[in-house]
Amino acid sequence: MTSKTAPLAQYAHAPLLVLIALCLMLQPLSTDLYLASLPGLALSFNVAPSVVQLTLSLFVIGFGAAQLIIGPLSDRFGRRPILLGGLGVYLSASALCALAPAINVLIAARFVQAIGCCTAVIVARAIVRDAYAPEDSAKVIARAASWLSLAPIFGPILGSYLQVGLGWRAAFVALGLISAALLTLVLLRLPETNAHKNPQATEWHGLLANYRLVLGAREFWAYALPGAFSYGAIFCFISGSSVVLIRVLHVPTAWFGYCFAIGVSGYTLGTLVCRRLIPLIGTTRTLQIGASISLASGLLFLGAVTLGIAHWSLVVAAMFLTMGAHGFNFPVSQSGAVTPFPKQAGTAAGLAGAFYMAVAFIVGTIVGATHNGSLFPLALISCTLGILIFGSVRGVPSISVRTT
Repeated sequence: MTSKTAPLAQYAHAPLLVLIALCLMLQPLSTDLYLASLPGLALSFNVAPSVVQLTLSLFVIGFGAAQLIIGPLSDRFGRRPILLGGLGVYLSASALCALAPAINVLIAARFVQAIGCCTAVIVARAIVRDAYAPEDSAKVIARAASWLSLAPIFGPILGSYLQVGLGWRAAFVALGLISAALLTLVLLRLPETNAHKNPQATEWHGLLANYRLVLGAREFWAYALPGAFSYGAIFCFISGSSVVLIRVLHVPTAWFGYCFAIGVSGYTLGTLVCRRLIPLIGTTRTLQIGASISLASGLLFLGAVTLGIAHWSLVVAAMFLTMGAHGFNFPVSQSGAVTPFPKQAGTAAGLAGAFYMAVAFIVGTIVGATHNGSLFPLALISCTLGILIFGSVRGVPSISVRTT
């Protein structure tokens, strides 16, 4: 296959990169846009912060579980119809979130919303494998990730102002409007990219055969492990930063979005550097650099907290480095886990994503359970994940990708 950095000829008139980036954006927007509302939700519904944490944890569970079936569905029926259905589910669930009269309704609606969000992300990852040459997929994801980084930068800022000005329901109204716009764009401009539809992809024997093929491949785990731990590292800050900054360090709610945006800007920088490093030094070395930054971030954060430093700038700096490392780790791990499986791209993307969400759920649960009014639990979890990322990459002597 000839290497290209642009879509294949049959997709030349479709804004594939834009659609891929927008679909991927839906995930960080779904979590980051209402982060500033988490402390307020506890007061609004008169429940403990651990109960409010379920709006994140159940979202992660729904997102992770859905990936096991969304991928195979898109392998069988095509990317376009599954994506349209998923965006419709997301839009309906966003409306239910905005109208939720009780916390249990909001938690349930977030679970359903996660299924729709999962569809957009999984189909976008599979489209990359459909429409681009294998050797270009990491660069394509890195380009999309650069645009993707706008969501966690501006999402929390918008969410902070919506919380201060209109309350927590406004965040879900905004998510509904965003999904409606994306649904319209997909309906009008997205062609079907799955040229290898597999009628047996959702049959039990075909499904299990695909799962065995993917899960039994060394290449899959070589990339899935560091990718999952890296996502867990950023989820540590996604789930814990608002409580630490607002409740512990007394950062005003209106300022939280800016603090989070500064931290997430590290992800933008990471993806930009990643795009330039991959052609120069290859994916393996790029991933090793990202893992080294992850380790350094965790060690520095825990070391500073151990020395008694407790300031909002420390949290933001640790977040900046962790997010920057993820800007290296995400494109390489995402493409590496899917590229070896042209006929099971959806299944591979789904399995990798489910593993990511399982790690994120564990991390989020630990963050919520260990919060003690100080920075130490967050720093310790961050450091532990940095060690796991570094170890998972160093444990693989040579990471290669089959392109045939």
